[in-house]
Amino acid sequence: MGQCPFYPRPHKSKAGLIATFLFKRRSWLDGLYERSYKMKVGRVKMPGFDLCVVNDPKEVKRIMVDDVKEFPKSDMLHELLEPLLGVSIFTTNGEVWKKQRELLRPSFEMTRISKVFDLMSDAAADMMSKFRAYKDGSVVEVDEHMTFVTADVIFRTIMSEKLDEEKGKEILNAFVTFQEETAKTAIRRFFCIPNWLSMILGENKRMKAGEVIRKTLSNIIRPRYKNFSSDNHQDILASLLHTVDATTNQRFGFEEILDQVGMLFLAGHETTASSLTWTLYCLSLDQDAQKKAYQEIISICPNDKFTIQNIKDMRYLTNVFKEALRLYPPVGFFARQTAKDIVIRDKTLKKGSGIVVAPWLIHRHDEYWENPHEFRPERHNESISKEKYMPFGLGERVCIGQGFAMQEAIIMLANILREFKLELQDGFVPDVVGRLTIRSANGMMIKMTRRK
Repeated sequence: MGQCPFYPRPHKSKAGLIATFLFKRRSWLDGLYERSYKMKVGRVKMPGFDLCVVNDPKEVKRIMVDDVKEFPKSDMLHELLEPLLGVSIFTTNGEVWKKQRELLRPSFEMTRISKVFDLMSDAAADMMSKFRAYKDGSVVEVDEHMTFVTADVIFRTIMSEKLDEEKGKEILNAFVTFQEETAKTAIRRFFCIPNWLSMILGENKRMKAGEVIRKTLSNIIRPRYKNFSSDNHQDILASLLHTVDATTNQRFGFEEILDQVGMLFLAGHETTASSLTWTLYCLSLDQDAQKKAYQEIISICPNDKFTIQNIKDMRYLTNVFKEALRLYPPVGFFARQTAKDIVIRDKTLKKGSGIVVAPWLIHRHDEYWENPHEFRPERHNESISKEKYMPFGLGERVCIGQGFAMQEAIIMLANILREFKLELQDGFVPDVVGRLTIRSANGMMIKMTRRK
């Protein structure tokens, strides 16, 4: 058994409103207290928002599976993400969401083909070249590498373009800024800070970061959109360009495609980058688990390029990744709101109240898990209730790219572990922050030693 992976130790008691506003803007994890990890339903009342946190599996099923119409995606989440995602499947509701999901379905059928596997493998090969360029035994900041390679995979599979270093740095830095400022904007909304003051306090910076990302994506999409009839690419963008709405016989408009690609970029690179970084962290702490994963990899494919079947056969490595997803779910909370006045357990909520289903808390609840904060890949040898383990969401809004992300993650991990032994830098402790995703604010410092 390795060391218990780090997580921000909760406060003894709930912070007051002033302390929340002054000190919890950086990360929503900073606002958690001991009872957050034991309660079934909690409530947070702020000047501009009434928020209910739901950890009870029965109520989670009601919110995300049985009565989804009563608990639509949060309007505030849509407003916060609109500068980057526009009107995309990530935040839409009702008929708009259903139509978008149906139009996106053919694109995700494409992700199952072997061509996508080859593109992921090519991105992994470029990543490995960078790791080999370091002096043996170097301490490497792996988070930035995971962020780049997952963004590169998205560029290759969606738009048939490699992500070059300069463009990559610009777009990924903009995304960090967008995440940081969005967390602060949310707190300002909760406390009814007027828009003009919010603009001075950082909202402008957030809007500009969203524009940088959308402009980069737009420059690639626009020429292909204009010449779609002669576009012979076999990628996700080509599928979006040629998809026709069965009821209106219309194609996606340019802005609609840009919105969906923005969503795929956010959901496709950021969440997988977070998960990969935390998996490498857990393996660096638990040398026994790392050794088992390595032995499985070399028993399946010691030298050659990995095949799709090789990746499917890596059961233990898949369990390692699933356990890292449990401890560090990339999206730590799912935001919903009430469509009418409603009762959840003993809490009466008005229409428009916020609902949070928090995988971060449910995955670490000691009533649902034995030693919940420990890293134990073998937990996943048995089936686990979907209401207690939901790294990709639950119900009809479960992540459409789940299979894509799992395949990509195992390819990257198998390549790294086959060639390198991982150890956490002495004294390094990750600074775990919860924003749009759960990341380490100070990166991830791992010593990488070549295997003999």
